Amino acid sequence: MTEPKVALFPGSFDPFTKGHEDIVKRGLQLFDKVVICIGHNSQKKRYFDIDLMIEKIKEAFDNSGAIEVVTYNDLTATLARNYNAKYLLRGLRNTTDFEYENSIAQVNKRLNVDLETVFLITSPEYAFISSSIIREVHRYEGDVTPYLPYRL
Repeated sequence: MTEPKVALFPGSFDPFTKGHEDIVKRGLQLFDKVVICIGHNSQKKRYFDIDLMIEKIKEAFDNSGAIEVVTYNDLTATLARNYNAKYLLRGLRNTTDFEYENSIAQVNKRLNVDLETVFLITSPEYAFISSSIIREVHRYEGDVTPYLPYRL
């Protein structure tokens, strides 16, 4: 029996958007399991409560057995070893995302030689969505419902 293909999908997910959901759903066509990993970014202060995000992400995927949601405060490359994950799943909206993600992928590969980063281009209907824009709209009481796969 072959080992299941596990991919980590790391990010701050503050909040988790329809763009993120799209990447996970498409990732499940490539991998047996996707672990959504909510990291503690030392350079960012969270806007949405992390426990709320965990609950909402699980709700969005209807507690699918192929999806796991975890939090972590470690190097992503180390977390991948702990989950026996050989892949990192990342979404790219534009060339700016690629430049940033490419640098991270190179470092992760040096930290864990067994780890491959797989980039998926964001579906066009979600390419304009970013968590920072959603936070700003929410902060000023705008309707963020169209951009999230769950209700706040």
